[in-house]
Amino acid sequence: MNQLSALLASRERDVIVGWVAVAVLALTIVETLFDGAFNWTFIALVVAVIVLIPAIVFRERRAMPPWELIALVLAPILWQALLGHSFRTDIPAYLAVAALALLVITELHQFTSVRMNRSFAIVLVVLTTLAVAGVWNVLQWTSDVLFETAFVLDGRSQDAINADIMVEFVAAGCAGIGAGVLFDLFVRSRDDDQSDRTYVPPEPEGDPRAGDDLTSGTRNASESRRLRDRLSISPRRQRQASRAMQVLLVVILLGGLYARDLAVIVNAAVMLAITFVPAILRREYDLAMDVGLVLWITAAVSLHALGSTGLYSQIPLFDRFTHALSATVVAAGGYAVFRAIHVHVERVYVPPKLMGAFILLFVFAAGVVWEILEFALDQSAAALGVQAVLIQYGIDDTMGDLLFNALGALVVTVWGTVYLTDLSESIADQVVAWFETDGQPE
Repeated sequence: MNQLSALLASRERDVIVGWVAVAVLALTIVETLFDGAFNWTFIALVVAVIVLIPAIVFRERRAMPPWELIALVLAPILWQALLGHSFRTDIPAYLAVAALALLVITELHQFTSVRMNRSFAIVLVVLTTLAVAGVWNVLQWTSDVLFETAFVLDGRSQDAINADIMVEFVAAGCAGIGAGVLFDLFVRSRDDDQSDRTYVPPEPEGDPRAGDDLTSGTRNASESRRLRDRLSISPRRQRQASRAMQVLLVVILLGGLYARDLAVIVNAAVMLAITFVPAILRREYDLAMDVGLVLWITAAVSLHALGSTGLYSQIPLFDRFTHALSATVVAAGGYAVFRAIHVHVERVYVPPKLMGAFILLFVFAAGVVWEILEFALDQSAAALGVQAVLIQYGIDDTMGDLLFNALGALVVTVWGTVYLTDLSESIADQVVAWFETDGQPE
């Protein structure tokens, strides 16, 4: 605590701006609450809590994030409070999301054991901005559905609302990139990655990275924890099931060619190609891909291709199920990559307890990007007068997809990461090899 007091003594400007911001946010909360702008009331409340968390945790009033970032996150909120613009369409909202993401990442870096180099931090800021934009709209949509509010479902058509949300997602992504650039400039202005850290925890004895896993007590993968051994069928049957699904994809592709259905052709061809990726990665890069993981990936892409034949429109729950299953694959990939970086990149450290949050963040951001891609392809096909390869069915479809993406990510976070240790270690070896050949990490 003496170290903390010494560091904080030289940052009086952060303290003054921080507490002034808290007071202003309190007044903004009251004003927006009386004006009925409940969405901005929520944003101001969240920002106030985030600003205050270090002071509360350390029980030290001077523990405040950098004043530059507090001013940045406060600006769009004051804009809204003074000018009263709408959240859905105005630029201040996108800036508020990006600034909030920037503040969260900076506090993690400054006040916790999390360590980030600039490249990792910039990517994380962009992912956080996209994820927050997605979560925020899902929360508003859920409120509209359950409590008949009108934050998103305001009486317009499903497609019109969905188009506005997609524009917001794109703007949030652009704002996130801008926030990432600002983070880079901010870190450079405060010298290296240690000089801007108010709290630097002592290094644990031994290697803090070795054996880290998301689930307590799971230190090293073993044969008994491989996914193929947990399934109720033999590895041979699992391989046969994967081959059968590949045959199904070929049949769907041939059916699409016969019917001249562009959506079926493209989806079946792309998904069939994806089923060969595990074998290529295993052969070319020696990545550990046990037969259970291969079956997992093949099942996800096969069901998506099957849905493109018409099941998505006929059976809504089929669409939800495939999104949840696909999200588990995305979450698995995100976990493997994050853990590989965490283990072998010296200036990046992610505590095991935070890895689950990072997985959810990654999947939600990936879901937002996927919805933007679907919307772009759907609108492009309509403009060109051709059949759409990917179709969106309105705002309910988009929000439902994002919800089930989160469900799939939760499944992997709680249950599945123990089966991915071999894969993450293989990816980590490739990360090390890349740095050895192309230069050391920043």
